[in-house]
Amino acid sequence: MTHSQPSNSFDGQPRVAILLSTYNGEKFVLEQLKSLFSQSYENFLVVTRDDGSTDKTLQLLEEQAEKHPTKLTLLPADYKNLGAKASFSKLIEFVLENKTTLGTNKAYMMFCDQDDIWFEEKVEIQVAAIIKIEAEHPGLPVLVHTDLQVVSENTAPIAESLIKFQGLEIERNRFPHLVISNLVTGCTALINEELAKIAVPVSNEAIMHDWWLALVASAFGKLIFLDQPLVHYRQHGNNTIGAKEYVGINPLSRSFYERLFGPHPNDHLYEVAIQATAFRKQFANKLSMKDRIKLRISACMGIRVGFLQRLFYRLSRRL
Repeated sequence: MTHSQPSNSFDGQPRVAILLSTYNGEKFVLEQLKSLFSQSYENFLVVTRDDGSTDKTLQLLEEQAEKHPTKLTLLPADYKNLGAKASFSKLIEFVLENKTTLGTNKAYMMFCDQDDIWFEEKVEIQVAAIIKIEAEHPGLPVLVHTDLQVVSENTAPIAESLIKFQGLEIERNRFPHLVISNLVTGCTALINEELAKIAVPVSNEAIMHDWWLALVASAFGKLIFLDQPLVHYRQHGNNTIGAKEYVGINPLSRSFYERLFGPHPNDHLYEVAIQATAFRKQFANKLSMKDRIKLRISACMGIRVGFLQRLFYRLSRRL
């Protein structure tokens, strides 16, 4: 494992750990790393873990770690495929446990997907935002996230705003709203140490690490959205999640009534219910009574009766 020499600040810049979890990413990872090494913000370190790739990704990372020893730290290969959620959770815990070795007194962490391209000023803009919030609210857990530009596999523009492309209601960013609908795309997120310490370990019942972090930020700190794209969000056949264009529902259509009154349960709402239960159990002593009630109601969506499940969903949206 490559280590950098301790350097908590560079011309007043706090050191930022950019967390990169890879899996069979040989096609795009070097282009992404190039965008990281070209950042206008200088005091950062890419901390990466390979999640059991079967292609040449690990070899490429090892070569980059040798080429950029002060900019890239590669965790020892364990050849385990944990999945993105658990792999990023492990990276967060690694940074918290190795702050001195990584060259920081206080941890700031950003999350990076292997197949995107970052705008050159991404780190600089987000760090400035989080420092401003911390100055106003010392000791508060903070998550800063941004919009994304959706691009094709060959980086041709598809949509200038992921938020608009997906029809996300970005103003519904309070904890009760985030329990049932995530607004944070992981590769746009920057968190401070205060948030990281609360959030890990990310529950096995969490749908994804970014949703879990958003819940923690909205429940115990601040969730800040910067209304500008700072990532070229690449769409291709191997995307784990990807961007899907929002299409409005016609209330006169048959599918609308099937969704509203149909007998079949929704698997995603079931997963939301499981996550809500896990969050309530993990943070029961820290949550307000109002938030615990919200989580209990959302947990009712775990019922395997379609009409009742959607009834609890609509009730949750009104809270």
